[in-house]
Amino acid sequence: MGISPLGWLHTLGSLPAIPLAAYMLVRHGRIVPASRAGRAYFWFMLLGVLTVYPIAHQPISSIIATVTLAVLLLGYGVSRWPMAKRFGKYIETISLSISVFLLMVPTVSESLRRLPVGDPLVTDLKDPLLLGVQGALFLALIVGIPLQMRALYKRKAVQNKAGS
Repeated sequence: MGISPLGWLHTLGSLPAIPLAAYMLVRHGRIVPASRAGRAYFWFMLLGVLTVYPIAHQPISSIIATVTLAVLLLGYGVSRWPMAKRFGKYIETISLSISVFLLMVPTVSESLRRLPVGDPLVTDLKDPLLLGVQGALFLALIVGIPLQMRALYKRKAVQNKAGS
């Protein structure tokens, strides 16, 4: 079974979000919404998320898309909330890190189950390779978020000390 035109739009439309996320995570240690790369990440992610609904074959796909949409909107919208001034960067960073995780899990799953064409690396969702890669992504998330929180806290402390 081939990929539909909408499937291609979904795949090719969301694909640029991966290198954009990698670039920001390496350069800034987090997704930076106000940056040029951050704005592009938002639009590519939004395109990818919204095109999941009409092509999803399993209910879990729509659930993941909905959660991804929620964390994406939270991450990009929290800075506009006056009450989030103190913790906004933390909420933003956690939300957008989760969005990267939710981008990568289905990307890895679909890639391993479809490539190479005709002889994919994985044929079963319980395959040890797939479970190992998904586990590594989860480990990166649960280790990465506390490291991001620590870096944000240290940056804030340095700024507060410089402002005193």
